Amino acid sequence: MRPAGAGRPLRLALYRNLSSCDVGLRRHPAERGDACAVGGHSRTTHAADQQEPPLGNRRRNVYLVCNAKYHDTNFARLELLKLLAEDDDVHTRVADSFGDIEGIRNSELLITYTCDLRPTEEEQAGLADFLAGGGRWFALHATNALLEFVEGGKVDTPDVAPKFMDLLGSRFVAHPPNQEMRIRVTDVAHPLTEGIDDFEVEDEEPYYCEALGEQAVLLEASYSAPSSGYVQSDYGRDRDSHPQMYLHPWGQGHVLYLTLGHCAGKHDMKPIVDIFPVVRGSWNSPVYYELLRRGIRWGLGKL
Repeated sequence: MRPAGAGRPLRLALYRNLSSCDVGLRRHPAERGDACAVGGHSRTTHAADQQEPPLGNRRRNVYLVCNAKYHDTNFARLELLKLLAEDDDVHTRVADSFGDIEGIRNSELLITYTCDLRPTEEEQAGLADFLAGGGRWFALHATNALLEFVEGGKVDTPDVAPKFMDLLGSRFVAHPPNQEMRIRVTDVAHPLTEGIDDFEVEDEEPYYCEALGEQAVLLEASYSAPSSGYVQSDYGRDRDSHPQMYLHPWGQGHVLYLTLGHCAGKHDMKPIVDIFPVVRGSWNSPVYYELLRRGIRWGLGKL
């Protein structure tokens, strides 16, 4: 019989060696640095030995900013992380602000699900650098919405971050009550929409937005109800259609904006409403999840 504790030092040494190599973070040997050990035997990795892994096995850095006031941020974050986890090469960093500009710059794809989250001027400059250098930004739902409650309880959407909105290619102005919407595919040949038929979503927020710069519209919808809860209650009602997904170039990079995706939990409208019915909107649509998957693949250059 082996004495109690026999083999423990070897196992402990193995554990320590593996820990020093960041096992579990799925880092490629070329990213780990000098020495990695298996079974207590170390091997030094020299610069000449470090080769760029094949594209299909390279770690893909994604940065997710998820912080949407008056929305179910926790639900959206979880759903997006599950979709990102479908790709074994994806390494995702999660934040609730744009504060880590260096982390964003070091990523190839930025995904945002935010509402009323205003980046500082320095952060806006960093986002512009990210796009100018070829980064891709998948912006969802209310990323372009900055809100201000005014006297009488109405919501205003002042143009307080014009640089931010220019980067996104649009600025949210108002929306009427949630409704069922029919979404039309305007570019049937683009890889982001190819093979997708017109579809319907339920309990969704129809956005009226100001278009800024070039937009290649991929999805659109028609609606004209007044936005009674907003200062600019009649904004956009004179238009025949409204973009629901578009591509917007900036420098060497691109923004893919998908306005669909409202969701709210029972406590997300406090202090305006104490208890609110749970809303999942477009998240109840399988087509919406397909659009999200394609958007992620587009951002990683896999589409």
